[in-house]
Amino acid sequence: MATADKKKNEQNLSVESRLKSLYELQSILSQIDRIRTVRGELPLEVADLEDHIIGLTTRVENYRKEIEELRKKTVTEKEKINEAQAKIEKYKTQLDNVRNNREFDLLTKEIEFQTLEIQLCEKHINEYARVIDNKTNDITATEELLQDQNHILAEKKAELEEIVSETKQDEEKLREQAKALEPKIDARTLTAFKRIRKNARNGLGVVYIQRNACGGCFNRIPPQKQAEIKMHKKIIVCEYCGRIMIDPELAGVEETPSK
Repeated sequence: MATADKKKNEQNLSVESRLKSLYELQSILSQIDRIRTVRGELPLEVADLEDHIIGLTTRVENYRKEIEELRKKTVTEKEKINEAQAKIEKYKTQLDNVRNNREFDLLTKEIEFQTLEIQLCEKHINEYARVIDNKTNDITATEELLQDQNHILAEKKAELEEIVSETKQDEEKLREQAKALEPKIDARTLTAFKRIRKNARNGLGVVYIQRNACGGCFNRIPPQKQAEIKMHKKIIVCEYCGRIMIDPELAGVEETPSK
């Protein structure tokens, strides 16, 4: 019974009243789109900042791990130096008791080798110390950047929370207004409108004629077609973009004369 009443009500609706309600609905939905756009950019910014902060934190952790590894290597190199120095002392003691030139040459070469080992270890230690200094400076710079990014993130989150709080009520009111308008449009036209709006890049399913052209794709509308649109006898769509077209007067817009 309810379905029959609904169809009867739809039949009683004139094309003009349906088109007018449709344009009002479009205007309300466009306001909702603008709210979503404003709110939609901030979450992306917040998400990007959070990802950046995670990346910076990971970078600092990696720097610290690298420094720890370098310190361990430094300890190992120092142990090698101690071992080499002990061997040199032992070989020098043995030099006092050599029995021939062959033993002397062998011990001398061992001392030279261990001396070179010490020099190589010292070179490694110096290299590690230089890298540690660089990494420490990188940590300081990254932590400063982290502090700045965390500060910006806190501001962005506060801004987002404020916008969500402010726009939530507005969006709910607009949705109620949109819902109240839907019964004033027949189901077939409403379904077509929603489909067109979904596929339209700017979300416009209904547009009015501007300077003798479609207000959606701006392709020129023939005079005969414009006359039909102004008569409000049937739903007319743009043959180029598929949007529902109405005349400026029905949209409540003062028509701009074409040059």
